[in-house]
Amino acid sequence: MSAIAETSAAGSFDEPAPSGALLLLGQGRDLYSERGVECTGALPAASDPDLVERARAARAALGERAFVLGHHYQRDEIIEFADVTGDSFRLAREAAARPEAEFIIFCGVHFMAESADILTSDKQAVILPDLAAGCSMADMAAIHQVEEAWDVLADAGVADETIPVTYMNSTAAIKAFTGRHGGTVCTSSNAEVAMRWAFDQVGGRDGTGKVLFLPDQHLGRNTAVLRLDLSLDDCVVFDPHKPAGGLSRDQLKAARVILWRGHCSVHGRFSARNVSDIRAKVPGVNVLVHPECKHEVSPRLTRSARRSTSSGRSLRPSPVRPGRSGPSSTWCAGSPR
Repeated sequence: MSAIAETSAAGSFDEPAPSGALLLLGQGRDLYSERGVECTGALPAASDPDLVERARAARAALGERAFVLGHHYQRDEIIEFADVTGDSFRLAREAAARPEAEFIIFCGVHFMAESADILTSDKQAVILPDLAAGCSMADMAAIHQVEEAWDVLADAGVADETIPVTYMNSTAAIKAFTGRHGGTVCTSSNAEVAMRWAFDQVGGRDGTGKVLFLPDQHLGRNTAVLRLDLSLDDCVVFDPHKPAGGLSRDQLKAARVILWRGHCSVHGRFSARNVSDIRAKVPGVNVLVHPECKHEVSPRLTRSARRSTSSGRSLRPSPVRPGRSGPSSTWCAGSPR
């Protein structure tokens, strides 16, 4: 999935043939692994050959009554109709900034449309064109599971010193839960600020308070270890599919960061080997790694990836060490296409 944004003027990069291991990662669905689902990359033929023209006509007829949001991850065929593009939080804010738009059409997934609905007025209708469009990570944290997890923390005597922090990639119900328990919502860009704030509510980073970070364990772990200088031993993983999350009272009491067992099924595919392979094939390549990737892919641990970045920031120029960037520089992104 690594994408080469620009190749050296001295030569081009040939995509290596898929390995058997990579093919296996694309099959089926397994809640206990980092595997995703099969994605062939090919669009099926439209059931209506006039679909595009009908969409253009409908867009023209609605005019300023409709405001179309296109997430970065959407295909070009969808982005063609978007009034603005961006990551989920930016798009929700863009929707809120258009109170005159009667219809907000969100070309994204369910939690994104929910976020836009939260920020827009009651007079506006937020429309998700495909109600089946979901996020595997957001689906890994159901509200009943999180409420049961909080009961486990209460039984262990640690709920009163725990602040929940939920990633933007979560349902509205999870966001509401977080607010009820004095927590906050973060993006991949401000996860460090959010986690520091959460610790400040319970005695600070060097105290004994805890953060419940959900639903992405990797963003939580990378933030705690790489940004707040906590150790991997300070982090434990709460598995909602196991009794008491698979953790003992002593483990919960000793932990500083309680990570929900959730992940992005795409970012979870990247490994340190992927980074090593691309650096061997393209010497001097600049590597961008999304913080939803596993900790082994993180810059400080592998010393192979050069920079960790969010979805929004990865689309903007990123400063690197002198002599490593320029008109003919090569970039590799550890994130979806």
